[in-house]
Amino acid sequence: MNIIVCIKQVPDTTNVRIDPETNTLVRAGVQSIVNPFDMYAIEEGIRLKEKFGGSVTVLTMGPPQAEEALREAISLGADEAVLVSDRAFAGSDTWATSYTLSKTIQKIGKFDIILCGKQAIDGDTAQVGPGIAAFLDLPQITFVKKIEDVKGPLVRAERMTEEGYDIVESPLPCVITVVKEINEPRLPSLKGKMRAKKIEIRKLEAKDLDADPDSLGLKGSPTKVVKIFTPPPRKGGQILEGEAKDICGKLVELLKGEIC
Repeated sequence: MNIIVCIKQVPDTTNVRIDPETNTLVRAGVQSIVNPFDMYAIEEGIRLKEKFGGSVTVLTMGPPQAEEALREAISLGADEAVLVSDRAFAGSDTWATSYTLSKTIQKIGKFDIILCGKQAIDGDTAQVGPGIAAFLDLPQITFVKKIEDVKGPLVRAERMTEEGYDIVESPLPCVITVVKEINEPRLPSLKGKMRAKKIEIRKLEAKDLDADPDSLGLKGSPTKVVKIFTPPPRKGGQILEGEAKDICGKLVELLKGEIC
């Protein structure tokens, strides 16, 4: 079984800065971590490899420093790593990111399952995994809490919902996004750390992909951030005291005054 895990290096949530000219996140020189939800995707990919055999390839799109995230994944047990990095990708929204990753996956070649964390903590959109599935015309199972089994051409998984979970079957290949309930990520081994230091990371640029240049980066992003500003401070409110029946009456009168 060939598994591709898409990961993202994100700014540490305590150190997020915005470029005032481009209205995009400043990543260069900022302390970064592997997106926490992607750690569960890495772990699940490794568990599938251990159970069914095959290989795990980790893929990320980002600046050169994103190589650190790939080496961390290798130290955990992934087999290969691919970094797609180019100034042409700067400012990509989720649409352009999904497109670029899908083109990179086509370049990588044969695969059975594509794993992603359910969302990235810097954007919180949960759109890239489904976007990859759409561009590659693949079935998808999102918010997966358990991969029950893989038999022949089918994968069976539990998909988390607000009411519980659904059991879904999908033909392979497919895209799966996972939630944190799916597993407990392992710690890197000494052997894994040594291998991560030595392994050669495969690096691809825009010219290496069979991609439309107008679909990359800011140019290929249909969503635009036109302005960033700090919301004005909230005005002080009121604390209503007394019996519930009296408070309800006071609240109704106050709301009437605001509306009128």
